[in-house]
This record gives sequence, structure tokens and C-alpha cells, in this order.
Amino acid sequence: MSEAKKLILERTYRASVQELWELWTTKEGFESWWGPEGFRVEVHEIAPRIGGTLHYDMIADAPEVIKEMKKQGQPLSHATRGTFSELEVHQRLVLTHVIDFIPGVKPYESTMEMELFPSGNSVRMVVTLSPMHNPEFTQMQLEGFTSQLTKLDKRFGAAVSAPA
Repeated sequence: MSEAKKLILERTYRASVQELWELWTTKEGFESWWGPEGFRVEVHEIAPRIGGTLHYDMIADAPEVIKEMKKQGQPLSHATRGTFSELEVHQRLVLTHVIDFIPGVKPYESTMEMELFPSGNSVRMVVTLSPMHNPEFTQMQLEGFTSQLTKLDKRFGAAVSAPA
């Protein structure tokens, strides 16, 4: 695995801890925002407890994304699975995804940590992403997750902090 540093993304939302927590830990919440623009997810299983399963399909759903995926010979959807490897309700969770959908790349695990810091009528959400198997995929991961966060930015309004 790459020795690249972890990526840290921060947003402060005018939302409650409960609202943000449910976006990460319920089928309805997760499906409402997960995936970069042009993609959606369909959650098959989500069990927010230590060792609990997260299983979903990432599905291209915007016409321009579908066209580009077909042009590149990429599937329009892929199954994604992981587990909740750490969990402190309304404070912190760690998702460990199995990256086993990249042709020619040996499957590996990638972690994503999410922490919530309430302050008045807003909550700062800090997401720490582990680097992928190479710099190109790490950059794609950063771009994809940043795109995904725009869905929450639109919903709640956000003060954006640049990745560290």
C-alpha cells in the first residue's frame, strides 16, 4: 500500500449530531447522499455496530456518467462491502471498506474515519480517508468524496475546509 498521508476533509453544517449520524448509519440516510455526483447507492445491509456489515451497490445514474463509464468499458455498478470497525454513537465511526472491485489490483482494505464535533447550532464533521493503492486512485478518491460531500453542502449549507 502507498505510504501517502491520510486525507482529511472537514465541513461544518447547520445540522444536529443526530441528523449527521443518521446519514452514516441508516439505509435511508446513507442512500440520500453517498456516492459522487452522477452516482447513487443502493444499500443491501447496514448494521452500525462494531463488526457490523455495510454492503451496498455504487451505481452510475447520470446520463453523462453512464456514457463515460460505457466508453471506458467500466461496469455501471459495483458491489461494495465493509464493516463498522469502530463506533462511538453520535461521536465517531470507522468504516473499513474492502477494495476488491479494481481490475488487476489485489483486494485490500481502506479505512474511513468520521468524527462529529457539535458547537451551538452546527456540527463540524471531520472525515479522514486512508490513501488508496496508488496516487492516481488516491486523487480519484479525494475528488469522489469531495463531490459526494457537495450533496450535504447543498442540504445543510457548509463552511468548507481544504484537505490536509
